[in-house]
Amino acid sequence: MSASFAPALSAAHDAAGAQHYPAGALYMVATPIGNLADITLRALHLLQTVDAVACEDTRHTGALLRSYGIDRAGVALVAVHRHNESEAAQAVIARLAAGERVAYASDAGTPAVSDPGARLAAAVRAAGHAVVPLPGASSITAALSAAGIVAPGHDDGSFVFAGFLPSKAGERATVLKALGAQARPVILLEAPHRIAELAAALAPLGDRPVTMARELTKQFEEIATVPAQGAAAWVAASSQRSRGEYVVLLHAAPVAADAVAEEGRRVLALLLAEKLPLKSAARLAADITGASRNALYEAGLAARQSEQD
Repeated sequence: MSASFAPALSAAHDAAGAQHYPAGALYMVATPIGNLADITLRALHLLQTVDAVACEDTRHTGALLRSYGIDRAGVALVAVHRHNESEAAQAVIARLAAGERVAYASDAGTPAVSDPGARLAAAVRAAGHAVVPLPGASSITAALSAAGIVAPGHDDGSFVFAGFLPSKAGERATVLKALGAQARPVILLEAPHRIAELAAALAPLGDRPVTMARELTKQFEEIATVPAQGAAAWVAASSQRSRGEYVVLLHAAPVAADAVAEEGRRVLALLLAEKLPLKSAARLAADITGASRNALYEAGLAARQSEQD
C-alpha cells in the first residue's frame, strides 16, 4: 500500500461514513482516468463497505483497490463488461434482491459514458432497485473545462457528445460532415492507434478550432488547440502523440454577424415583453447572444419610438 493513501481512507470514513447508503442499491462509482488522487472520499468509503463490486475488468479494479490499500479479499468481484452486461446484470439484481449493496466501476471515469454500465443500470431500475450515482472523474468534462470554448451565440455551455466515431473511413467521413454542421461544440473520443486517421479526417473543417486533449490527468498530459486542417500535422509532429487516449473537441462553428444580431433582437423583444427596463434587457440580450449591447439598446429605443408613433 502507498502510505500516501492511508490518510485518505481515514478521511473517507470521517467524511462519508455517517451518510445514508440504502441496502439493495447499485452504486455507480466514478474512478480516476489516470491520476489515482482523483478518487473521491465517498467512493473510497463505499468501496471499503459494499457487499460486492461489479466491474468492467476484475483484474483492473482489483489492482485499483490494492493501490488504495483497500483489502476486499472476501468480497466478490463480479465481471460486468460490454460482452456480458445484460446477462451479468441478473447476477447483480439477485444480490440486490438479497439486500446487498453493490458498487459498479468501469475501468476509468464515469460508468455508462462510452463505457459499460448503462444496460446494467437500466436492468436494475427495471427490477425496482435504486441506482445511486457517485460522481467523479470524467475525461469529457475535464477536457471541456480546459478547452476555453467561447463563441458568440454559443457560449451557453451546451455541447454535443458524439463519443467514438465509426472505424471505417467512409462512415467516419459521413458522420464528421454531419457533426461539422453542428453549431454547438462537439466532443469526440479516440484511441491512440486511430488518432492519426481521425486527425486527417478533420481537415475538411478548415480553420475551425479543434482542441486535442491527450493523456488527461497523467504525467504526459497534453492539451493543444489547432485549426482542424492542421490536426494531422500536429499529431505527426511527435511520436508521443500516437500514444494515450484522446478527447477531441470541435469548437463551436462560427456564426455570421447578421445571424447574431437577429438573435439578439429576438431575445431583446422577449425580455422587453416581460417588462424589463430597456437598459437591463439590452445588457442581458447581449450577454446571451453575443450581439452588440449598444446596437440592441438603439434597436430598443427605435422600437419604442415606433410604438409611440
